Amino acid sequence: MITDQLPSDPFMLMSTINMKLRDQYSSLDELCDDMNINREVIETTLGSIGMEYNPDTNKFW
Repeated sequence: MITDQLPSDPFMLMSTINMKLRDQYSSLDELCDDMNINREVIETTLGSIGMEYNPDTNKFW
């Protein structure tokens, strides 16, 4: 589990992170700083299902 605030399933995590990026945060760094989450852990977890963060669109895809 990444944190109590986020799901551990990579697909659910991607959905949750993308929703938060769309609705609350202007960047992945801002989300990680605010939620006190290690960016590398998120990127590694989502990378395991082939997803990468795109700062231009501010989402994983």
